[in-house]
Amino acid sequence: MKTERITDDIARAAEIIKRGGLAAVPTETVYGLAGNGLDAAAVERIYEVKGRPAWKPLSLMVPGPEAFEKYGRDVTRGAYVLAERFWPGPLTIVVEAADGIPDIVLAGGHTVGLRCPDSEKTQALLRACGLPLAAPSANPSGQPSPKTAEQVAAYFDGAIDAIIDSGPCTLGTESTIVDLSVSPYRVLRQGALPAGEIRRVLAQSVYLVGITGGTGTGKTTALRSAEAQGMLAIDADVVYHDLCESCTPMLEEIDARFPGAVEGGMLQRKKLGAVVFSDPAALADLSGITYRYVVDAIDGLLARHAAAGGTAAAIDAINLIGTPLEKRLNATVAVTAPEQERIARLVAREGISEEYARLRIQAQKPDSFYEQNCTHIVRNDGSREEYRRACDKLFHDILEAI
Repeated sequence: MKTERITDDIARAAEIIKRGGLAAVPTETVYGLAGNGLDAAAVERIYEVKGRPAWKPLSLMVPGPEAFEKYGRDVTRGAYVLAERFWPGPLTIVVEAADGIPDIVLAGGHTVGLRCPDSEKTQALLRACGLPLAAPSANPSGQPSPKTAEQVAAYFDGAIDAIIDSGPCTLGTESTIVDLSVSPYRVLRQGALPAGEIRRVLAQSVYLVGITGGTGTGKTTALRSAEAQGMLAIDADVVYHDLCESCTPMLEEIDARFPGAVEGGMLQRKKLGAVVFSDPAALADLSGITYRYVVDAIDGLLARHAAAGGTAAAIDAINLIGTPLEKRLNATVAVTAPEQERIARLVAREGISEEYARLRIQAQKPDSFYEQNCTHIVRNDGSREEYRRACDKLFHDILEAI
């Protein structure tokens, strides 16, 4: 067989693909060995030429996100979010496979990876042939992936029909593979696109509402209302306490700054409190350490929510205004309540004296602070049922406006 070297005749390359032939194609990462992804015989030939194990599935090259509707099933919003940001580019997105994709592509599984390459010539080929391309890297299994047409020819000259020459690949590293068919999502292969970028984009795609206000105002009830409306509910205090139990890097940073604050892997809260609550500079240092980890943990929750199709979340925290997290919020809800009612709730909830409850409340920001700095206000100054209805209406209206 004579292997053609093609530079500009994309129509010729499309003809080869449509009749079941194989062509090496350029991408921004490495050259791929491409055939008609809907032709089982062509795909079988890819396996044979590469010496690829039959148990390893193949991904499909596609021209854009519209391919999710053709080749995917039950595709979540998270897949579209990532495709919008990173396609064309070095990201393969795994989704549930639609009917009609040959079993040999899926290697007996039920998912398929879709990849939109950042190459003008390969994009032109995809449009010209109107087919998805099964296209693993154009190298014999176990050998280095080729970054030039010459390297492909050294492997497969005479064994494949054509090589589309587009010069050296710009990245030279395979695509990152992220599986969105499972929850939580998984990065199956770390390639040219950092996993942290995937996480950041997913997290930032979620519409985030902050719920804030003083102790005893009723923020938890508001959070539960948001959750009932379909929003992801995040309690910042719970996130922090979970980190105190499980986040070794955070505890190590705290112990380095405040020696003796961590004993046997456990945070000694009273000992630490005795230091930081009487020293504003020490408290600022502690907040600087913990805030980074709390925000990172919240990002993880948001990213998983987005990957599963979630669009909105609410976070309950006293300290939102003026913090780095405030910049991430799309809306803020101030929850206010009369002081005497807050005192009664604290006494009943925590078993403390009225005097101590009053001191705690008076040490915090006044309601006016939250009212002046939030986009929405809900007042908890009537019956429980009235307050719940007010919360339900507020979060319903917020979601309707997204």
